Amino acid sequence: MVKSIIYSLAMLLALSSCSLNKTAMTNLEIIKSTYEGKTSEENGKNLDKYAAEDISWTEAKGFPYAGTYIGLENITKNVFSRLGSEWIDYKFTPEDYVASDDKVVAYGTYTGTYKITGKPFTARVAHAWKLKNSKIVSFEQFVDSQPVNNAINKNSH
Repeated sequence: MVKSIIYSLAMLLALSSCSLNKTAMTNLEIIKSTYEGKTSEENGKNLDKYAAEDISWTEAKGFPYAGTYIGLENITKNVFSRLGSEWIDYKFTPEDYVASDDKVVAYGTYTGTYKITGKPFTARVAHAWKLKNSKIVSFEQFVDSQPVNNAINKNSH
């Protein structure tokens, strides 16, 4: 009898720690999931999953796609589609993250080659994210745009 009670308690404890009690992802984990998936498609799916419907996305002044876009459809059209069609191997490589409450900053390096000129570039960058209730409500890019613009400009060195 004692053995069956102990066994039952052990099973109850084991079952209570199963995936039924999954905790929500932290804001840092949410942002990391938009960069560190196995593929860029996985990163995009994670962004889609966690983006607020009215997400505000700001590309830095001086950057080729400068402006603020509202909603994932506008962001995709004005930023991601252009990055995918105008560049070869354009990517952001995160170096590290800084998180505090509802804010996460990712910083690292952009690299890529502009298709028309064939010029590669490397630029330092930081992305500032804000979240509310586990949804991404805003993104702001801070970037050294000169190397990017040099890659686009046929006459630059």
